[in-house]
Amino acid sequence: MYAIAILGNFTILLIVKRETSLHGPMYYFLCMLAVTDLVLSTSILPKMLSIFWLNSREINFSACLTQLYFIHCFSVMESGIFVAMAFDRYVAICHPLRHFTILRNSVVAKISLAVVLRGGMLVLPFLLLARQWPYCRTNIIPHSYCEHIALVKLACADIRISSYYGLFVLFFVTGVDVFFITMSYIQILRAIFSLPTKDIRIKTFGT
Repeated sequence: MYAIAILGNFTILLIVKRETSLHGPMYYFLCMLAVTDLVLSTSILPKMLSIFWLNSREINFSACLTQLYFIHCFSVMESGIFVAMAFDRYVAICHPLRHFTILRNSVVAKISLAVVLRGGMLVLPFLLLARQWPYCRTNIIPHSYCEHIALVKLACADIRISSYYGLFVLFFVTGVDVFFITMSYIQILRAIFSLPTKDIRIKTFGT
């Protein structure tokens, strides 16, 4: 499955790069999604495979923190990319004549930068808090990868601030992103069902 993920995502990136007709907002966001998937797969699966295949059950603390950061950071980015893709489809269907005017390359670049910065900045406190806790309990993480709450539960200190911040990020990211995605698709469906003929509705629904 890891090999399929690597092959599939690199194929997407190669096709979009070589095919100039795909140089548009939707495919740029699709490429970002492919890169996100590559990073998430690579940050989790090689170590997971070494656990199950080679019985290599140890991971350095710094490597564990690095894995934790990449997993959570790129998960938040992935969610943001879904919002950007929903916005792109909203503009393409509700404002088709202005699609490439609204989503110029500079605007796509700014949206992409915002998605990356949001992921990086929201997850950075996870790393900073996890580094400061003293760890004197068991050093066994009951997961095949370093996940935030699983790691900080090993600390012999009051970790409520980490728990509260983790819940805040979870509900903030999920709540905001689901809201914007839902609103985009509600507007899309309204626009589709307001079209005059069935053939046009089917064609637009395909878009």
